[in-house]
Amino acid sequence: MAAKKRAAKAGAGAVAAGQAVRTNPYVQRLVEDEELRDNLRTAYESARRAYTRMSNSKGPVRSLTEDKKVQKELREAATSLREATESLRGKKKKRRRGRMLLVVLVGAGVALAMSEGLRKKVLDALFGAEEEFEYTATTTPEPASSEPVGTT
Repeated sequence: MAAKKRAAKAGAGAVAAGQAVRTNPYVQRLVEDEELRDNLRTAYESARRAYTRMSNSKGPVRSLTEDKKVQKELREAATSLREATESLRGKKKKRRRGRMLLVVLVGAGVALAMSEGLRKKVLDALFGAEEEFEYTATTTPEPASSEPVGTT
């Protein structure tokens, strides 16, 4: 009797796990998206080749720093994993535009900070050219008295 209960419990757990897998959006995406599967396969194969090469050579540290093929395989694995992650999240490659915009803004800021002539041109374009200003008083000064100060 106890064996039947355990079997029923295990069967119920398997059914629940199957339902969870069917409703999981990541699993659905993996089943439907061939490019995602290709990216994951490429990442796995590149990492496996890099590991094999590192374990057959002079040691992991030396392989990482000196072996160009290991570096290439690891770079390829990282790129494939990044693309798979972006695909799973549903993100497109928008980062390059944002990164480029940031570089342009920082470059413009540095140029403005370093060049006084450029700063003046930008300020003139934004606020208009600076006008020469000559001050003329609207009041007349008091006449000077002929009595010396402090003699009372």
